[in-house]
This record gives sequence, C-alpha cells and structure tokens, in this order.
Amino acid sequence: QAATLRPYLTAVRHTLTAAMCLDNFSSQVVERHNKPEVEVRTSKELLLTPVVISRNEKEKVLIETSINSVRISIAVKQADEIERILCHKFMRFMMMRAENFIVLRRKPVEVKVVYLNTRIMVELMRRVISFSFSFL
Repeated sequence: QAATLRPYLTAVRHTLTAAMCLDNFSSQVVERHNKPEVEVRTSKELLLTPVVISRNEKEKVLIETSINSVRISIAVKQADEIERILCHKFMRFMMMRAENFIVLRRKPVEVKVVYLNTRIMVELMRRVISFSFSFL
C-alpha cells in the first residue's frame, strides 16, 4: 500500500504547490469586492480547469483553482463501518471548529473534507500545503 501512497502524495503536493500561486484580484462585477472566484464563479475566464488526483475510487483529491483562491476537496477512504463512523466524527469535530481553522468550509461537498484558500490565507499561513496533508 505504501508503494501507491508515495506517488499519490507526491502528485498532490506538487499540484497544490502550483495551485497556491494566487494573486490579489478584485471582482469584475462588483466594485471594491474581493471575493474568492472559485466560490462565486462570476467570471469564467478567471477559473482554471479542475484537477482530480485519484489513488482509487474512494481516495481522491479535487483541486479547483481560480486567480485568487483554491478550493480543495479531499475524499477519504471509508472501507468499513468503523472507518465511516471515525470519518463522520472527525468531520463533525472539524466543522464545529471551522472558524478556528479559517480555511475549512462548514458544508463540505459530498463526504469530503473541503477547505478554501485565498491569497491572504496563503500569505499568512506558510504551511498550508503541509496542513492539507494532515487529512490524507
């Protein structure tokens, strides 16, 4: 299993490193607003093609990038009932503390851990990519 894990984590790390090259970009629709484009989706030309890195059907990472933000969705393997319960408890724990984590979204997509990074958060938190690996 470790033989397939290392290339998977390496691919995720390199893709996240490239995706974290964000720029400060104000909204083209509303003056003086700087909203994460990956969330609001007001300008299609500012969105990049989403990247899915998959180890198998149940373990994958979806990286959606725009000019000023990155949304990362992590699907965690849940092979049996105990792993499902542990994942559910972990997700509840994280969602209840979403404000403390700043980057974590309160409502994840499907059964994934989802968090949103903006340019300001990347500048403030130098170890964002290492933080993302704590979920894998």
